[in-house]
Amino acid sequence: MQKYGQHFLINRGIIDKITDAVVNNMQGGLVEIGPGKGALTNALLERGVNDFTLVEIDPKMISHLRDTLPPYARLNIIESDFLRLEPALLPEGDITFLSNLPYINAAEILLKVLETPCFKAAIFMFQREQAVRLCARPGTRQYGALSVIFQAFARARSICRVSAGSFSPPPKVDGEVLLITPAENKFFAGAKHKENFKELVKTVFAYRRKTVLNALVEVYGKNKDVLAGALNAAGVKISSRAEELAPARFADLARKLEGIVF
Repeated sequence: MQKYGQHFLINRGIIDKITDAVVNNMQGGLVEIGPGKGALTNALLERGVNDFTLVEIDPKMISHLRDTLPPYARLNIIESDFLRLEPALLPEGDITFLSNLPYINAAEILLKVLETPCFKAAIFMFQREQAVRLCARPGTRQYGALSVIFQAFARARSICRVSAGSFSPPPKVDGEVLLITPAENKFFAGAKHKENFKELVKTVFAYRRKTVLNALVEVYGKNKDVLAGALNAAGVKISSRAEELAPARFADLARKLEGIVF
């Protein structure tokens, strides 16, 4: 395994499925995060896609890409951790993202992409278990804070599942490729509402054994009756636990809690 924990995709069938998804769904500029040795990059070039941006953290991979990628491709190669990348370095206008995401910080990268103003689509490979969590429905064991936040911002459709043997070296788990697009429903009244929503979700799921009401009392120390009134106003039962609430309900509750805990 490489210094940065890369698992390089070598299954040509999977590479072709991902490339097809990019070609069929790309809007605006393309940004590939963590291209590694360039398996997906070269497949896209073969399909006539060029003039896009690569963001790679590993200097050895940067050197390999610069030595092997054809000059006609007109690729903008940026040596950076994507999580630290300044937005000004991204292409102007609409952006489609592509990545065989590193499993250790896939969620962080995903959330940064979803917050990118010009995000239009993403074709991302996740650890299979994490892909299930992203798409989990309320009331299921897999439904958690990441599910709620993700579903408030985006929608996902499975492209394909990927066996561990599709990589070199093989990881310990299988993967899944998702096509992600922005959610059509806009839950948030503004930036403050959005931040309150995210704090609320993370707070109550940190106490998921408690009811939402008791979690709020535990964390914020506010009057229980006042908090219960906010829950009622948002249509949330006093007995509800975090895993029972859909993303829209969390958004409603965040609004009702303004001036009380936010």
